[in-house]
Amino acid sequence: MSAESTSDLPAEIGHVLCVDIVGYSKLLIDEQSELLRHLKEMVRGSEQVRRADAEGKLIRLPTGDGMALVFRNNPESPARCALELSRADKEHPELRLRMGIHSGPINEVTDVNERANVTGAGINMAQRVMDCGDAGHILLSKRAAEDLAQYRHWQALLHDLGECEVKHGVRLGLVNLYTETDGNPELPDKLKRTHEQHAAHDHNVSSRRRRLRAAAFYAAASVLAVVALLAYQFVSHRDLRDTELEKAIAVLPLVNDTGDPNNEYFSDGLSEELISALAQIKALKVIGRTSSFHFKNTNEESKVIGAALGVGYLLEGSVRKSAGRARIAVNLVRAADGVSAWSQIFDRALPDIFAVQAEIAQSVAGALKVALLGDAEKNPDAPSNQNVDAYTAYLQGRYYESRYTADDLRKAIGFYDTAIHSDPHYALAYSALSKSWWALGDITGKDVAETNRKA
Repeated sequence: MSAESTSDLPAEIGHVLCVDIVGYSKLLIDEQSELLRHLKEMVRGSEQVRRADAEGKLIRLPTGDGMALVFRNNPESPARCALELSRADKEHPELRLRMGIHSGPINEVTDVNERANVTGAGINMAQRVMDCGDAGHILLSKRAAEDLAQYRHWQALLHDLGECEVKHGVRLGLVNLYTETDGNPELPDKLKRTHEQHAAHDHNVSSRRRRLRAAAFYAAASVLAVVALLAYQFVSHRDLRDTELEKAIAVLPLVNDTGDPNNEYFSDGLSEELISALAQIKALKVIGRTSSFHFKNTNEESKVIGAALGVGYLLEGSVRKSAGRARIAVNLVRAADGVSAWSQIFDRALPDIFAVQAEIAQSVAGALKVALLGDAEKNPDAPSNQNVDAYTAYLQGRYYESRYTADDLRKAIGFYDTAIHSDPHYALAYSALSKSWWALGDITGKDVAETNRKA
């Protein structure tokens, strides 16, 4: 896939389905050609492919032993297409397919033949997800699965597999998509080997312990595992009752009211801190950042957002920051009818900003009449010495890192360096700096060895 390379190309989110033929390299040339012809016919027969083609929202990329389909209409398209291909594959038992799905940044370019092409981390990650599977598997990255999990009809088809180590030592969270008739419900061989290695290591460690202690340990672990499994099945497969909705809340991205786009990092960062603080209240169900931030800069009604996220309440508001002070206005809204249940304005000096999210979390809990069962006093992302300059630089770095372009990652690296300079013991800043260096090398494809060394 030869294409012009530049780090300044505008990126968009693509929903990528990678497909390849298992055992392709071991086949004779005429057998390879025959199987590729069958695969192309199956793809042309897919309803999702035809629909995206008609809308001009699909790009096909040949990969030698398969292809990548880049959908630009909605995150459901690659999953629906994968199930269609799995169904059609039953008519060709000699065609053993595996598939991987990821939603991530892509850049549309023109290749040396003046044809449309795409590059980007979204395609690379979908390829790595697919490489973890065997024949028949439809594997999804955590991000792609989280997008589908917002719709109830997908939830029963998504099965968490845990993490798998791929290229450069990166660990990917994987989810297996299958139905009663389509897909492959078996654990991929790559994950089986990982589990076997972990089990062997655990056995060697345990064998050196006293027999009585080991027996007690495994008995307790078995009981906890059974209890956890039963609790998970009970909670995850029942519908939210009205009483549960009363304790379910989503923190929508706070609006940057400063008039300066450069302060966007501060409002986004504070939104994340509120999610983290409220998550410490064990009686509350708090929706994660990925789902909540889908509704940034949208004008959807509270009823629509509440139904999509499965919550009874929404926390919204705005942030204004100037002259060393921050003014945060928050409003707790009942999702069903948009009625305000509670609101308050917090005016704080920046040195006190670490305590703001705890105060807001406690006030929201009181409005919901939920007892505090967790400690929301401590902000886990704050520096150990409460260094405001280090914390501000860290938030700016996280903001640019989340945009995931080469230029923004370079900005993020600069801010993380500033945070570390202000607080040399700031562990989270070191961790974020390492991730940004690795991501920059993965996106640009340049000086990978050097960026990996810095990571």
